[in-house]
Amino acid sequence: MELDDVERIAARDHNLAVVATSRADCSVQSSVVNAGVLQHPVTGLPVVGFVTYGRVKLSHLRNRPCATVTFRAGWEWAAVEGTVELAGPDDPMPDVDAERLRLLLREVFIAAGGGHDDWQAYDRAMAEQRRVAVLLRPERVYGV
Repeated sequence: MELDDVERIAARDHNLAVVATSRADCSVQSSVVNAGVLQHPVTGLPVVGFVTYGRVKLSHLRNRPCATVTFRAGWEWAAVEGTVELAGPDDPMPDVDAERLRLLLREVFIAAGGGHDDWQAYDRAMAEQRRVAVLLRPERVYGV
């Protein structure tokens, strides 16, 4: 399975995905997000991205920077496993300044199937909520 397959499956159900992270005790924490495939802002390589501000998920990803993102549509599904990088006001990414972060949050939102009538309002909300772009580098892609 390839990332093209992931994008096709994701688009069939509003880019909804289950993100699984690891707790300190090695148990799994899962949540539902909108996610999508986009280019890494520094390397240009394809990544799976989503935006979050959840304290629990961010704590897991800061301490154990790996995750699995699973998309499904009907009986077809695709999972992407890999290491993650964070880019946000409290998680600076080298070579991503404040302006690049603002644009990156938009790019992730769009890749995850979103759109907006007022991008300035979107930018303000992302900044006020201290949202973080989570970029997962695919190491395994599989599914049915």
